[in-house]
Parts: sequence; C-alpha cells; structure tokens
Amino acid sequence: MALLRLTLQHAKRYRVFITLVLVLQLLATIAALWLPSLNAQIIDRGIANGDTDFIWSTGATMLLVSLAQVVAAVAAVYFGARASMGIGRDLRSRVYRKVDSLSTLEATRFGAGTLITRGTNDVQQIQMLAMMTFNFMVTAPIMAIGGIIMALREDAGLAWLVWASVAVLAVIVSFLVWLLLPLFRKMQDRVDAINGVLREQIMGIRVVRAFVREHFEADRYEVANRNITDVSVKVGNVFVLMFPVIMMVLHIATGAVLWFGGQRVDAGLVEVGSLTAFLQYLLQILMAVMMGVFMTMMIPRAVVCAERLRDLFDTQSALSFPETESVPTPAAGRVEFRDVTFGFPGAELPVIKNASFVAEPGRTTAIIGSTGSGKTTLLNLVLRLFDPQSGSVTIDGSEVSRLTRAQLASAVSLVPQRPYLFSGTVATNLRFGNEAASDDELWEALRVAQGDDFVRAKEHGLDEPISQGGTSVSGGQRQRISIARALVARPRVYLFDDSFSALDVATDARLRDALPSATAGATTIIVAQRVSTITDADQILVMEDGEIVGRGTHAELLEQSPVYQEIVESQLEKADATPNGGAA
Repeated sequence: MALLRLTLQHAKRYRVFITLVLVLQLLATIAALWLPSLNAQIIDRGIANGDTDFIWSTGATMLLVSLAQVVAAVAAVYFGARASMGIGRDLRSRVYRKVDSLSTLEATRFGAGTLITRGTNDVQQIQMLAMMTFNFMVTAPIMAIGGIIMALREDAGLAWLVWASVAVLAVIVSFLVWLLLPLFRKMQDRVDAINGVLREQIMGIRVVRAFVREHFEADRYEVANRNITDVSVKVGNVFVLMFPVIMMVLHIATGAVLWFGGQRVDAGLVEVGSLTAFLQYLLQILMAVMMGVFMTMMIPRAVVCAERLRDLFDTQSALSFPETESVPTPAAGRVEFRDVTFGFPGAELPVIKNASFVAEPGRTTAIIGSTGSGKTTLLNLVLRLFDPQSGSVTIDGSEVSRLTRAQLASAVSLVPQRPYLFSGTVATNLRFGNEAASDDELWEALRVAQGDDFVRAKEHGLDEPISQGGTSVSGGQRQRISIARALVARPRVYLFDDSFSALDVATDARLRDALPSATAGATTIIVAQRVSTITDADQILVMEDGEIVGRGTHAELLEQSPVYQEIVESQLEKADATPNGGAA
C-alpha cells in the first residue's frame, strides 16, 4: 500500500502523459492482436483458395497495422519515460526537502549512509518500476485479456490449454514473489551498510592511514561487500530459475497446441489458419504473463524501498519553523539565554543546565571550558539546531523558535569548528550567505580573515576552484575562507565555534585585531580553547559540566574563578614546555 500511495501521489502531476500512455498502449495492443487474425485469413482464404489479390490486399493491411503498432508503441514509451522520470525527480526533491527539515538528532538517528541510499537507490527502484509499469503493465493485461478473447474466437475447443498455462504461471509467480520479498528487504539494508562503511572510510582516510589501519578497514569493507554479494547471489538464483521455468511452460503449451490442435484440424473441427492464429494468440498471452512476471519480480524490491521512503516522510521533525513572519527580523542581535536546560534523548544528564546570560550587540562574548562542557551546544541552540527542554533562547526579545528559517539565517552566521567548503570556487563559497556581494566586499572579508594573500597568490584568484569539502586547500586556509564567508553575510550575530584553532599565533592575533571593525555593532560569540584568543573579550563565560561556573573579563576571572585559573595555568605550562616558549 505504501508503494501504491506514494506512486499515485506523485503521478497526479503527469496524468496527461499517463492518459496518453494508456491510449497509445491500447492502440498498439489492439494492432498486435489484429495481426494473427489477418494472418489466419491469408492462410484460410488467400493461400487455400489461391486468391492472390486477397493475399496482397490483406498483406498491405497487415503492413499498415504493423506500422501503426510501432508508432503507437514508440510514442507510449516516450510519454511513459517522461512520466516515470518526473516521478523520480519529484521523489528525490521530496527526500532532499525532508532531510533538510530534519533536526540534527533525527538526521543522526537515520545516519548519512541510509539517507543517501533512500534519496538515490530507493527512489531509483520506484522510478524504474513506474517506467516498466507504463511500458509493460499497461500492455500485459490488455494483451492477456484480448488474447484470450481472440483465441476463443478462433477455436473455443482449445480454451482449456489457455487456462491451464496461465494457472501454472500464476502459481510460479506467486512462489517467486514469496521468495524474493525478504531477500530484497535484506538487500536494501545491506546497501545502507556498505554505503555507511564506505562513507566513513572516505571521510576518515587520513586517520586510517595515520594509524596504519588499512588492513582492518579493508576487512570491514570486505565483510559488508560479502554480505550484500551473498544476498544478491540469492536473488540472482531466483531470477536464473525463473526464466527457464517460464520458457518450459511456454514450450509445453506450444507442443500441446500443436498436438491437440493437429487432431482437431485432422477431424475438420478447425482450419489450419485458425490453429496458427490460436497458437500466436497463446504465445501473446504467455508473453503478456511473462511481462507481468518480470514486473512482479521488481515489485517486492520497490515495495521495500517505498516503505523505507514512507518511514522517512512520516518522521515528524522536532523542529518546525514558522512559514510566515510573526515577529520582526532581529535588527540589533541581542542574544539572551534564560534558564536554558538541554539534554540529548536517552542521556542520563543534561548537556546544558540552567544557563542564563546576555550577549550584547557591539560586544564580544567568549565561552571557554573543558572538552564536553557544552560550549558548542550553546551555539547550536542559538542556531536552533536543537530546541531547549526548558528555558528560552531569544534574539532581540523574540524566541528563536518564532523566527522563520530565512529570518534566522539572515540574523545569525556560524563559523563551525570543522569548516566545510562546497565544490565551486572561492567566490561561490564566500557568497554562500550573500549572493549579491560584490568582488570588493569579498576581498575586504578575506583581508579581515587574513586570507587575501593566499587567494591573490592563486592563479585564478576569487575564481580559484575549490573541491568538495575544501580538500584542495589547507586546514588553515579553509578556516579563513569560512570566517570570510560569515563576514560577507553581514549578520547581526556572529558565532565562532573554536574557529581560530587551525591558525598560528601570529595570524590569530592579526585576525583578532581586524575583526572588531568588521563586526562593529553586531553581537559576537566566540567559543575558544586558547585563552590568548579571548583575553580582550568584553565577557567570558566559563563552563564546566554544562553549567556556567564563572563570568567576567579576563582580569576578573583570574581573580575570582578557580576553573578559569586552572585553564590559564595549564596553557602556560604547555607554552613553557615548548622550545623557546612558543605555542604548543
């Protein structure tokens, strides 16, 4: 039912094409059913009576009918392909929109591997089924029913052969479907598994090589590969069995028609031409059943794919953005947390506990703390990647949950801890948040981010190609382009999630000196590991185990916060331990 509902839902847009397919396939099938009858007339009336004129005239009619059949069949395939490709395109678009609407928690629950498989392989199976349906399943029932009627017109005495042959094929098809359905379900699960393994290995190739784990990862991939191969072989075994069995039924039926039909011809109960036409109709009936069998083989896998897509589409996102603006778009950028508590589902303890603070426009708020203290989660709550379990997060007094996606995107820009660049050029990446930005604005943002020197050194400057993920540039260059991208967007709130970690101390210092002029009037929130990065911040929040345990300026925290003192002392010890007191 999921497959039927999904297909019908997306086929509505293409009902004109589908109607044309039905009409054209009907015409093509009627033409195909008419040909054996014309051939029988040539044998019984033309050849038997030596009527050459009748042979020529009927032969010309057969030629015209054949030509009409070819034209109708080709046109039907064209419109069927248009409809099925459109259904596939709409499904892929729907999967993309659904994945884009999922919260981070829901996307993680599904996993990247299965989401990719559902948007590609699963949709492809349904698209192929739709195309085969328009090409074969429309023809098959018309051919089978029409063939039975025409065969009975030629010789009703051999009707039992038709019913016997169709019944045997129906039993075979039912048995094969019963075998294939669980195998296809396993196959899609194992496609997910091998996609997940391969994605992990590609994304983590440097880690694999650094720890010399190639053999371990190769064994892991071999297991996933062998699992999907084993299922594919089992499916192949069923298909290998299918066609010989069907052909055996076809040949036995042909032999039976010739045997029993020959006896009826000898008894004068039927003419030779009628027997020939009956045999052709029987072959057409069985061919129609074979087309149905072939389609039936595809249905189980498409059913599994449709259920997987339905599972994705039925997932209710924990985050729902308003479709229309109900509050003003933030103009100042004042961020306020009021008693915010947040924890991941299934976790024993919350990640954030009763967090309250205000980040004022024109001022810099820094957040520091040990790993796992909840620093990045605070920024994710501002971006509304998660919703707090209690408390509220507001920008200019409006809760972020009341802002549309467009409002939130225009108000807030993030430079993530692991910067990601998209395939394209330096310019297309910089304009990601502001498509109308001029080249001068891009260069100014790069200058502030300390990236203009290396971009100018590139052969194509702003048009320098960037590979997927930004792997064509170094980590520090990738981070500086990401900072420049946020500056080009000109938001009211800047979120820097440990965004200076890949920069050397000198570049970090120059960037911090240039940043205030570029972000003047906006709210800046910086998550940092290095104390040197945040010493000039107007407000520093110290986090430990999800709680804000200290707040103030650098000087105030050095006097008042034991946790901050420990962080500073640990970093000073590391600096002293390096040659010449340099940065570790």
